[in-house]
Amino acid sequence: MSTLNLGILAHVDAGKTSLTERLLYAAGVIDEIGSVDDGNTQTDSLALERQRGITIKSAVVSFAIKDVMVNLIDTPGHPDFIAEVERVLNVLDGAVLVISAVEGVQAQTRVLMRTLRRLHIPTLVFVNKIDRRGARYDDVLRAISEKLTQTAVPMGSVHDIGTRTSGFVPHDADDAGFSAGLTEVLAEHDDEFLAAYLDDTTRLTHGRLRDALAAQVGRGLVHPVFFGSAATGAGVDALTAAIEELLPRAEADADGPVSGTVFKVERGPAGEKTAYARLFSGTVRVRDRVRFGENGEGKVTAISVFGPGPADPCTSFSAGRIAKLRGLGDVRIGDTLGEPRTAAGSHSFAPPTLETVVVPCCPADRGGLRLALDRLAEQDPLINLRQDDVRQEMLVSLYGEVQKEVIQATLADGFGIDVEFRGTTTICIERPSGSGEAVEVIEKDPHPFLATVGLRIDPAPADSGVRFRLEIEPGALPLSFRRAIEESVRETLSQGLHGWRIPDCTVTLTHSGYWPRQSHAHATFDKSMSSTAGDFRNLTPLVLMGALRQAGTTVHEPMHRFRLELPADALGSVLPVLAQLRAVPRTTRTRGSSYVLEGVVPAASVHGIEQQLPGLTSGEGVLEAAFASYQPVRGTIPSRPRTGHNPLNRKEYLMNVVRGVSGGISGGAAGHESRPRS
Repeated sequence: MSTLNLGILAHVDAGKTSLTERLLYAAGVIDEIGSVDDGNTQTDSLALERQRGITIKSAVVSFAIKDVMVNLIDTPGHPDFIAEVERVLNVLDGAVLVISAVEGVQAQTRVLMRTLRRLHIPTLVFVNKIDRRGARYDDVLRAISEKLTQTAVPMGSVHDIGTRTSGFVPHDADDAGFSAGLTEVLAEHDDEFLAAYLDDTTRLTHGRLRDALAAQVGRGLVHPVFFGSAATGAGVDALTAAIEELLPRAEADADGPVSGTVFKVERGPAGEKTAYARLFSGTVRVRDRVRFGENGEGKVTAISVFGPGPADPCTSFSAGRIAKLRGLGDVRIGDTLGEPRTAAGSHSFAPPTLETVVVPCCPADRGGLRLALDRLAEQDPLINLRQDDVRQEMLVSLYGEVQKEVIQATLADGFGIDVEFRGTTTICIERPSGSGEAVEVIEKDPHPFLATVGLRIDPAPADSGVRFRLEIEPGALPLSFRRAIEESVRETLSQGLHGWRIPDCTVTLTHSGYWPRQSHAHATFDKSMSSTAGDFRNLTPLVLMGALRQAGTTVHEPMHRFRLELPADALGSVLPVLAQLRAVPRTTRTRGSSYVLEGVVPAASVHGIEQQLPGLTSGEGVLEAAFASYQPVRGTIPSRPRTGHNPLNRKEYLMNVVRGVSGGISGGAAGHESRPRS
């Protein structure tokens, strides 16, 4: 039996969890369809999910369609939990994007489809809720073509839309209009198909059209659109048939080297860690030792493989399948199992743009809060727990206010810790304004470290990351010292001149020097006379900040694209509010009796617009906003309080670091120096 790992994605409340229930029911996995409102669905297992009626964590459930085993992954729809969706994308063979026939294409829908297309994930579109009053067919199809993909292919027609008797009728082989339209779409991406069409249209049989459609869907070029209702079951049979017929199966090389990825981690009641993993090649067996992450390794003690219904205990699992693994104690979300499949890439979605201070209501819970937040960060690394040792505060990164409420409820229900949040600030970044250099030399400069380090920092394109280069002679510096410098560089760049992270730059090692291992006569190794990795690790922040101070930095804040639709008579009252919140409308157009404004707005202002919009538009305004880019801050430059030792204050930094340095500095020892290569 072949395997298909299928994701269901949607804007919140489009009905994807209800569709999951309907698919499971149709496949015979469950005897009764659960309800999101009643809190008894298969995939929303957390108490908080049942209470709020939203998906917070991705969940896996399996069913069979003919000879295909489908591992269906239900993902969160709320933008605050987009990190969960990102992790799932790495394991998918195909996806179903769910759209509400009432609300149509929404902000999160556009973000998801843009990412699915960029990653070439084969995608079917299912327009749900055709039984609901206000459901639309032509308008939604037009919006899909205009906002999501120009290669959308409607696979049938709808009757009695907006009523409980609504239904979906798939196009068949005798529908000449459908065949002609499908042929035109397919010919745009296949020259051979186009030539056959121009040569003799009779050669393009219905079977050949379906084969060509499956091939182009598999390459992420064409997106079939189905209509239906998860509540009544209308259109679900056609969608199920398309999942089996049009989406590609998982590639499986069970005999190859082990290669997989961990996309979810959870802990059991006793604290034991369970990793959800998909294998792309190879086979993993119980008691196998498996490498994961950069340097991790562990012995697999138990395996549960997803099959029809819940995961079943097994002695092994092979390429293409999804399983739960136990025994990998230090594994983290995003870790590679075995051999890396591809080089690490950038995030599919924007990182969190908000940060808040978490404070326990009871001071005695401070230690327990740190442990609890560490556990939450295991499940969601983008929470990015940060401790301010100076102010004795703990901070977490967030996507939005709903995520804050969920963290608060999870800490209370799961760990018995009541917390409050003190303010929410926008997470900015810094970029080097120019180039800068600095060097500190053994004995010549006033520092206690047995090391010479010279660094140059240069700007780099956005999203290129931090690149560390060598300009010294190969072999001039021991590998352990070089690694210490690079690790310290990356750690130091987490806080720039204004305290914000520097995500993109090039750092070049221009000078190096060290004292080799030596001792007094007939004595053992004396670190007061010999350089260690610690010398380089401690000196590097001083040098890097010196170079950065010379280069200067510019603080950039996150900006969102926005689309605002509002009644014409509300435009006059909305524009001054947008200006006050630093939103910049770039286009304004009329749409019937409404205005549509599109532009950019600081991420910090989005929540303010959301709060004021209902009152300004009598509840008729609709705002869509999604991360666009970082732009330089205008006006007052925001600074972030620094954590830990501050290399910008040389005297204070040396006093703090030297406390951990034993012994003195002896002169007269022979040293190794390396300058830039000519």
